[in-house]
Amino acid sequence: MSKQLVLFCDFDGTITEKDNIVAIMRKFAPPEWEGLTKQILSQQISVREGVGKLFAMLPSSRKQEIVDYIVEEAAIRPGFAEFVRFCEEKQIELLITSGGIDFFVEPILAPFRLKNQVYCNGSDFSGETITITWPHHCDENCDNDCGMCKTSIIRRYDPERYFRVVIGDSITDLAGAKIADFVIARSLLEQKCEELGLRYRPFATFYDVIESLNTLLTEQEVITP
Repeated sequence: MSKQLVLFCDFDGTITEKDNIVAIMRKFAPPEWEGLTKQILSQQISVREGVGKLFAMLPSSRKQEIVDYIVEEAAIRPGFAEFVRFCEEKQIELLITSGGIDFFVEPILAPFRLKNQVYCNGSDFSGETITITWPHHCDENCDNDCGMCKTSIIRRYDPERYFRVVIGDSITDLAGAKIADFVIARSLLEQKCEELGLRYRPFATFYDVIESLNTLLTEQEVITP
């Protein structure tokens, strides 16, 4: 039986060429941010704990300054606009599953009109420092303390009905990659897919992603509505 194609696409380092949280920390945070980031990437502390601590270093009063900086700084990976259009034309369900924060994810993605398709962390600027909120936390099947739990969102799509494809680049995409039917990967995620023997194809731009999806539509028992 053919399955319907659904895509779960990371944001930082995937849609954007660089990690926006890292860019914000380099510009605005005290030096302690680097040690925390290493702990997150090495999985010594959870993503939720680490990201929460990172943003707690930043004063809420600098919100607009941070937003202006990162919107100006963020570079969209080539081919993303064409990728969004490809998904619209093929009626492929596209979800942006981001460990980023709403106050910068939403303005960066605003030109692409993906309002109801974006899952990311929230933010609260009412205190002295930035508080991160977690509207998409782990379900009962995940104990990784993800913050924005990508696997919880992927599990909403029945594997008997959907062919689930993860597009990403980093350690925060790995758990989702392990339960997906296929992965389109770059950077650390590509390395992990190779090590673990996961089904994947590499990408450098979203033109590569489109090519991989066209191959799936041609060769696999995958359909669009």
